[in-house]
Amino acid sequence: MSSASDSTADQAVVENSDSSKPKRRKRIPFAAQLLIGLVLGLALGYVAREWSVAWLGTALETVGTLFVQLLFLIVPFLVFTAIVASIANLRNLANAGRLVAKTLGWFAITSLIAVVIGIAIGLATNPGSGVELSSAAAAPETQGSWTDFLTGIIPTNLVDAFVNVNVLQIVFVAIVVGAAAAKLGDRAEPFLKFNASALALIQKTLWWVIRLAPIGTAALIGKSVYAYGWDLLEPLAVFSIDIYAGALIILLIVYPVLLRVFAKVSPVQFYRKTWPAIQFAFVSRSSVGTLPLAQKTVTDRLGVDRDYASFASPFGATTKMDGCAAIYPAIAAIFVAQVYGVDLAVQDYFLIAFVSVIGSAATAGLTGATVMLTLTLSTLGLPLEGVGLLLAIDPIMDMIRTATNVAGQMVVPVIVAKSEQLLDRGVYDAAPQPLDEAAAFGGDVPSQQKGEAALQPA
Repeated sequence: MSSASDSTADQAVVENSDSSKPKRRKRIPFAAQLLIGLVLGLALGYVAREWSVAWLGTALETVGTLFVQLLFLIVPFLVFTAIVASIANLRNLANAGRLVAKTLGWFAITSLIAVVIGIAIGLATNPGSGVELSSAAAAPETQGSWTDFLTGIIPTNLVDAFVNVNVLQIVFVAIVVGAAAAKLGDRAEPFLKFNASALALIQKTLWWVIRLAPIGTAALIGKSVYAYGWDLLEPLAVFSIDIYAGALIILLIVYPVLLRVFAKVSPVQFYRKTWPAIQFAFVSRSSVGTLPLAQKTVTDRLGVDRDYASFASPFGATTKMDGCAAIYPAIAAIFVAQVYGVDLAVQDYFLIAFVSVIGSAATAGLTGATVMLTLTLSTLGLPLEGVGLLLAIDPIMDMIRTATNVAGQMVVPVIVAKSEQLLDRGVYDAAPQPLDEAAAFGGDVPSQQKGEAALQPA
């Protein structure tokens, strides 16, 4: 009898012990939160526009602006510390030179594919046909030329580069500093440790901002619907459709084929795991702003080696722009040429491709692609005033462009990592972990294996 009694008592103790454990509250997955924010933003923007609810439109604009300001607040420091760390981490890879060459090579190849698709779409649809040049159209204030691009790489004042958020100059300085630190070896360790700590601090802060993304998503989408609607797209309907069609061809056909053929991985699995980052890029319109989320997706969800990803992701966020620097300027150049009645020769299309592949760093990962477009137009000798026609709808175009940019920035590391045996297929093929898992544990989830705690904050 005593044995039965003891067993019952032990069971009661276990039950009491289990009941005393705090039950973890179920959380809505981060991806679902973004989707809810997107739908809510569309609804609020529609209500504000259709019923002329001015206060709601102002609120959406204010919240959206604050979110973007928070996102960009430490972008210069994120770019600098990430690039320095990426260069330094290459020391941990025996085949660093080959990895860099392959990565830059795939950046160029995918950009070339994208610009060829853009040219083909533009020639097939004639987006500028029948569009009349508005008398109000003027050249944009921010323009690009090869001279400005080349001379603008090197800053005259380091402080100005950070104050003015000149990402291209910051990247140049970071590359030089990172290369020098790698060359110094042990003597640079204190600096590299400080840089690593600063990068972790910045990423933690940015992660807090990213956690506000559902609210920012609702505000930014609602602001766009309220401010623009579809009225501005009607006169430029063919051009608008061309940009979205070109981006979708890249996203749904080109990238999946490259993943299947060269990486031999499932494209469906890729998009299942990268969708939150792509959606965030669509709303934020910033490759650099999406960098922390995209890099964690590449390492913790797709299984790319961390040392390699720490190089590929920051460089991709500042130079890999299939949407902004390939599809968009190709179609826009054809549009402007047709509006002004300028016939483009075969060599002009080769120039468009050359500018897209070589000059994509001019976009610098921030919102908008005006500099890249003006660089293309000035190279072709086309009137820069034609850009004025496109500035009004640029925010709407920029959404799909940035989503395409970020998707490409995650595709290339997977392809290169697979070719160098730096891709963990177990992590890639595993079911995607919830993005808010780390937040639920306060950001200190111990990973039992690589990629177990998906997207935990740095």
